[in-house]
Amino acid sequence: MRVLIADKFEESGQEGFKSAGYEVIYQPGLTDETLPGEVDRLRPDVLVVRSTKVTEAALATGALKLVVRAGAGYNTIDVAAASRRGIYVSNCPGKNSIAVAELAFALILALDRRIADNVISLGEGRWNKTEYSKARGLFGRTLGLIGLGQIGREMIPRARGFGMPVVAWSRSLTPETAEQLRIEYKSSLDNVASASDIVSVHVALNAQTRGLIGAKFFERMRPGAYFINTSRAEVVDHDALSRAVREKGIRAGLDVFEKEPTAGTGEFTDEIVKAGLVYGTHHIGASTDQAQEAIAAETVRIVRAFEETGKVPNVVNLAKATPSTCAVVVRHLDRPGVLASVLDAISEARINVQEMENIIFEGAEAAVARINLEKEPDAEMLERIRASNADILEIGLIRLG
Repeated sequence: MRVLIADKFEESGQEGFKSAGYEVIYQPGLTDETLPGEVDRLRPDVLVVRSTKVTEAALATGALKLVVRAGAGYNTIDVAAASRRGIYVSNCPGKNSIAVAELAFALILALDRRIADNVISLGEGRWNKTEYSKARGLFGRTLGLIGLGQIGREMIPRARGFGMPVVAWSRSLTPETAEQLRIEYKSSLDNVASASDIVSVHVALNAQTRGLIGAKFFERMRPGAYFINTSRAEVVDHDALSRAVREKGIRAGLDVFEKEPTAGTGEFTDEIVKAGLVYGTHHIGASTDQAQEAIAAETVRIVRAFEETGKVPNVVNLAKATPSTCAVVVRHLDRPGVLASVLDAISEARINVQEMENIIFEGAEAAVARINLEKEPDAEMLERIRASNADILEIGLIRLG
């Protein structure tokens, strides 16, 4: 198994791959542009990335079987292109939850006490206690959470530690779950905006969340409220956020931006940081030693499971539903050639197989195969299948949906 690591990756993870007997190629300096050529040249079985984009060009060459995002999201990978080529895409959800929640609260505290401004003034030799003594304080302030996955849930006990009531909205959140978490359920984004002194966003980027936070949301926010985004830049309309900063005095703490350099260092040109009420960090939410060690261990686990079982933990691009209309169920003796004869007959009828499994009974004398088909075979074909092999005991049809 050859593993190409195209981003910075913990030494413990590299050693984990090597101890499993894999050939490890560590090239953390690869870019979006140079990755396709290296994948074509090196022909790895597995590609591990963090921030480097995996485009269709990178997936179209080589012998890739699996791409692992060493992090929670996977929006930097062309998942559709991977699916067209039968390449698994996996990620490491939840392993950076604590780290991101810690940074979100660091941004909240920094905004409230104007930590960065204090540091800059002192560094410039200016003492201005009169100005920087002004702060609202967090106790009793309402924290509004958008998204209540693992990171969002990590925010709740931290808010409780600061004496902050929590309101939340998530597509999956129910009033009953909110009651169990001891938070207040809100039925819409706008209701969170109007009820909160501080809003923190914790949603994954997908087709449903792209542009989720827009002008209407910021119109409902309280003047001077704080807005924190440590998820993905694309879930927020940044033009609307900039207007809210200028016109409503919204203070923003951002770890993600529309115009981020793809490499670890580079020129930064996003104008939003010049708005005056915006604090920013360099997309470092997951970048703690604890989180990176956990992500490295999870990445190794994913690859080892794939090699040893053929199954991929945390896979994100398997079909949730197929065009199957029926299932042929074949009870048979567990002998060579049985399934081959069944599949030959299905192929001759020009019917496509969508999914199949073969379950062996104790003693390995008999088995039941379930073969999902996109088109229903007629009774004559079923009889031909049954008669095609003497080891077929019985054949039946289940209509799906």
